[in-house]
Amino acid sequence: MQLTCQRASLTSAFQTVAGVVPSRTTKDILKNVKLQVSGGKVTLIGTDSEIGLRCDVPDVVADSSGEALLPTARVLSVLRELSDDVVKLEITSDAIWIRCGYSEFRLSAEDPADFPPVATFGDEEYFVITAATLRQLIRRTIFATDTESTRYALGGIQIEFTPERATFAATDSRRLAVVSGECKVVGSAAIPATPPVVPSKAMTLIERSLGEGEAEVQIAIHPNDIAVRSGGTTITSQLVQGRFPDWRRVVPTSFAAKIDMVAAPFYGAIRQAMIVTSEESRGVDFIFTKGTLKLASQAADIGQSKVELPIAYDGEEVKITFDPRYVADFLKSLDSGSPFRFQLISHEDPAVLTTDDNYTYVIMPLSRDR
Repeated sequence: MQLTCQRASLTSAFQTVAGVVPSRTTKDILKNVKLQVSGGKVTLIGTDSEIGLRCDVPDVVADSSGEALLPTARVLSVLRELSDDVVKLEITSDAIWIRCGYSEFRLSAEDPADFPPVATFGDEEYFVITAATLRQLIRRTIFATDTESTRYALGGIQIEFTPERATFAATDSRRLAVVSGECKVVGSAAIPATPPVVPSKAMTLIERSLGEGEAEVQIAIHPNDIAVRSGGTTITSQLVQGRFPDWRRVVPTSFAAKIDMVAAPFYGAIRQAMIVTSEESRGVDFIFTKGTLKLASQAADIGQSKVELPIAYDGEEVKITFDPRYVADFLKSLDSGSPFRFQLISHEDPAVLTTDDNYTYVIMPLSRDR
């Protein structure tokens, strides 16, 4: 079997699929990417046993159908070093030949029959979200997942669907990120009684696979897995098992102070305050006074800092201590000029940061002795 490919298209597709290939596994076969040629279509396939990824490669001319296993690390290294526009692949029973310009590589081949199957997107009833909306939903929640927790449900993003909206929620028990966006239903896709939780790794791969703007992304929910199709890429993933917290119960609804702010100036002040923190002394005091927010940090053997930021606040002084990284994560997910509201109850209660486009972020304060 011989194929002629555009180097840029092949490299882009290979990099996408390589994202799911495990670097460490007891199943060496999974360290490969499967090349499948059928009906004139060329598809690259990868899996780590829990997440599967299929990516169509455009601009390929093949002389026949067939399959082959490509050693991921070696092929990716070769493609990154090539410079000519056209790459030719020749697949034999025991070798893979890669030729480009004056360069030629011969790599050993394994039997593609040993590679586990990876599902295609075969659903006719599903939810649809635009790529731009889905990208924002993922970026505004994924940083709040807890991939190291023994409570496995915290290692993913919960998705709730209605016929018109999708709501994403993530928490690591110290902060909670919730955001919603428009969606629609194709066919009579059933709304799951228990909202599924999608692993953060799968969500990262989905975000990387997305097209631009209003391109449609199709999402099918099954009892134990999810399938997402975006353009020529399909990602399937097992769902996270375990009970996800009832996040609505932890979002306060009444506040003692509400301050309207803008992302960029606040983020800049927090970055300054973070300079004088350490692993042992992460806390920064946020002191809200009339017209001014003061950020004060102090760490043994490092020093101390005080940063002031003008704010539109005319209430009583409120002093509350946060891990500044958690506040910065929220601000980084916003555009620099985005307005938001900082809502406070007391120094002991969680604060709530909200935007006008259905984004809510709850953050727990640190105790004063930290």
